[in-house]
Amino acid sequence: MGKIFEMDSPVMRFLNRLGDLLILNFLMIACCIPVITVGAAYTAMHYVLLKMVRDEEGYLIRGFFKSFVTNFKQATIMWLIMLLVIAIYIGDGLIFQYSSIQFPKPLMIGVIAIALLLFMTAIYVFPLQARFVNTVKNTLKNAMILAFANLPKTILMVVIYALPVVIGYFWPYALIFVIMFGISAPAYGAAWLYSGIFKKLEPQEEEVSDLDFSINVDKGNGEIDE
Repeated sequence: MGKIFEMDSPVMRFLNRLGDLLILNFLMIACCIPVITVGAAYTAMHYVLLKMVRDEEGYLIRGFFKSFVTNFKQATIMWLIMLLVIAIYIGDGLIFQYSSIQFPKPLMIGVIAIALLLFMTAIYVFPLQARFVNTVKNTLKNAMILAFANLPKTILMVVIYALPVVIGYFWPYALIFVIMFGISAPAYGAAWLYSGIFKKLEPQEEEVSDLDFSINVDKGNGEIDE
């Protein structure tokens, strides 16, 4: 029985991981209160989560704020671009709902489909910013390429990110757990999926924390090259 509570036991490792995710979730909520810092906060969270998945983590809070400061400028620019897109889609939604004009269904389906494709791309943006050194333009381009080049994993990540919303909507009593882990836990699950994708883009023999890469699509054979 005593072995269950040893620090290296599966139970204690699970509880320690839950504690890390709880702290990370709190940091995310605190750092997202000024809306302008959401991008930097998400980047910092994924910086820490990728290290967790690879068992490379050190000091969680120190690592979070190190990435927050280092990536603040570029992450904020990308977040502002996303915020603009979100605002446009909110406007479209209000028009569709309250306008007296009867919009054709194919148009509405197309708008929803584009929103889903943009969300699939957005899933990769901040993890890429956390792991690789690149320009804003190349990071956004690479995020789109990776989203479609790894479509099954991307779709699974979309499902993972949607779970807290679904759980909170259908099971209000679980809302406290959504508040405690609703940001960090889905992102942790996503990190398990994109970690392997990133591994293919990283040098095999060089251990570094930030990498520069770009992806080009060869139109002749459809392969993706580093």
